[in-house]
Amino acid sequence: MEPLSQVLPPSATTTPEGHLSIGGCDVVALAGEYGTPLVIYDGGLLRDTMRRYVAAFRAHDPHAEVIYASKAFWAQAVLRMAHEEDLRVDVASGGELFLALHAGFPAEKIVMHGNAKDAAEIRDALAAQVGLIVVDSLGEIALLDRLAGEHGRTQDVLIRVTPGVKPSTHAYISTGQLDSKFGFSLEGGLAAAAVAACRGASHLNLVGLHCHIGSQIFEIGAYRLAANLLAQFVREQGADGLAIMDMGGGLGIAYTRDDEPPPVEEYAALLMEAVFAEWDALGIPRPRVMVEPGRSMVGRAGVTVYRVTGTKDIPGVRRYVAVDGGMSDLMRPMLYGAVYEALLPERPAAEATDTLRLVGKHCESGDVLIQEAVLPPLERGDLVCLPATGAYGVAMASNYNGVTRPAVVFVDAGEATLVVRRETYADLVVRDL
Repeated sequence: MEPLSQVLPPSATTTPEGHLSIGGCDVVALAGEYGTPLVIYDGGLLRDTMRRYVAAFRAHDPHAEVIYASKAFWAQAVLRMAHEEDLRVDVASGGELFLALHAGFPAEKIVMHGNAKDAAEIRDALAAQVGLIVVDSLGEIALLDRLAGEHGRTQDVLIRVTPGVKPSTHAYISTGQLDSKFGFSLEGGLAAAAVAACRGASHLNLVGLHCHIGSQIFEIGAYRLAANLLAQFVREQGADGLAIMDMGGGLGIAYTRDDEPPPVEEYAALLMEAVFAEWDALGIPRPRVMVEPGRSMVGRAGVTVYRVTGTKDIPGVRRYVAVDGGMSDLMRPMLYGAVYEALLPERPAAEATDTLRLVGKHCESGDVLIQEAVLPPLERGDLVCLPATGAYGVAMASNYNGVTRPAVVFVDAGEATLVVRRETYADLVVRDL
């Protein structure tokens, strides 16, 4: 599978017919059976990555906890798998809370996030008795305290802080800098005010801090700087009620042949050693560390398969190749300018000779999956596969232009399981009155 071997799932190989195979299943056959667009996940890789995360962090502290950031991909199948592998789950809305509970997560293993929780979502979280709520504003602290009192409950909370660390990533997924809609900045006294508000609340129990500096991070040294700033803040505020340090997520994955993300084990070692070293240096008790991987847990495991619907040559300009999906099932290229590479499942080893623009079927000029792809010659009916679409693909899917959302299949050891059915046109009107 060179040169995309680090982008595809490790199980990717070719069949005797020369087709792309993932998890022991022929991708061409899957597209024929389930239709396109089709999202295929290597179920074995999903489970293995969850286990690697837990093992990597607990090698440094048996009390460390891994929390799956469900916004990356929230199908019931992956949520149930995360529960089976002893992960907690992070939810960022009332809908994600419902999904986690429906998947069988015990409420005490749910961490409720969100920078704009409304009263109904907070009430749902309190009624379910979720384990942790991450507070994001002074107004939310006051509201949560009042609603917790109405429920006769004292709620454990973490305070989300922004340490002022801006990693090298896209501005839209960088969240730890001073100017951010998320959390309380360490500068200017906002985070200190949040600590005081939580400690003074009648129905809140402050148990720690939360920090997420951004996503798709390769330069993991940024976590060391964040740990230094957080440790200083804990010393200034006093360690009482700050026994948990949730360092968020953010580890990147390879989207192209040139990307070289660090392995989970290296990330875990650096992060855990940084936190412990900074807390030890200031003479404060080591915290219980939590992390919240999302993209790096599911991103590489997923691929999306499209079928070419047509080609268009504009002399002296470029060649366009259109497929039967686009921004309704993979928004990242349009939202962040994310870059993907592609291969052809029917002939993955074919020589790439054509430079083209791979576009979707939607009525938007910006509906471009790959701005400049170099692929073998393509014609109507050919299949195109985009690897590394397992995170923030179907999770962001929409019905723009009345396009139905794709089916999702898990493959493992030669067996394929349909875990999310393809939407029908009838589904498009089910909410209309």
